[in-house]
Amino acid sequence: MMKQILYIEDDLEIGSWLKEDLEERGYTVTWLKSGDQALEMVKGVDLIILDVMLPGLDGFTVGQRLKREEPNTPILMLSARTAVDDKLQGLQFADDYLTKPFHPEELSARIEVLLRRFGQAGPNEIKVGHLKVDVEKNQIIDTRTEEELILTGKQHYIFLHLIKHANQILTKEQIYESVWGEPYMEGDKTLMVHIRHLREKVELDPSSPKIIETIRGIGYRIKQ
Repeated sequence: MMKQILYIEDDLEIGSWLKEDLEERGYTVTWLKSGDQALEMVKGVDLIILDVMLPGLDGFTVGQRLKREEPNTPILMLSARTAVDDKLQGLQFADDYLTKPFHPEELSARIEVLLRRFGQAGPNEIKVGHLKVDVEKNQIIDTRTEEELILTGKQHYIFLHLIKHANQILTKEQIYESVWGEPYMEGDKTLMVHIRHLREKVELDPSSPKIIETIRGIGYRIKQ
């Protein structure tokens, strides 16, 4: 089961980049642009990423409230502040403190450490039919041969997007706009062609697909 991250960040550029990166690594991310709704959204999440500089209540105040509400949920603070006093203030309640700018690989490693420390496993393998998907390593393995399936970039993004939303029906518009990053034009066959080629690689019988279902008139779904 994919891990749920609550991400609180008001910088739109950093927020959209980081949310996309974390989702590509197999996490489910709820992004809030202020701490106003944080207490309402924290139930059931596995980890909180919290920026210090927020509109309204600052990250220190929001973090303290979240920690009181959910003491067993790890909090990772993000801040452009490098002063020792700021770090010490954050670490009074937070479980880790990362200074901006940072490399996404470092953030990912710290997330994994916190999840392990708090008894959570990171997002590992998802099994669908004869396939084993390691969303952390971005690998798709055929369990019959233990060989990795080699997909094109777009095929890979389409498949991972469907996997991340397993059991949900995704419209053609949702998939296209997520993968291509531009508006879907009605009647465009690009996605359909990519799905057909993708099925040739992931399905046992592409003419009778069992992994990527077509939901007629709507879009597609992967069922687990």
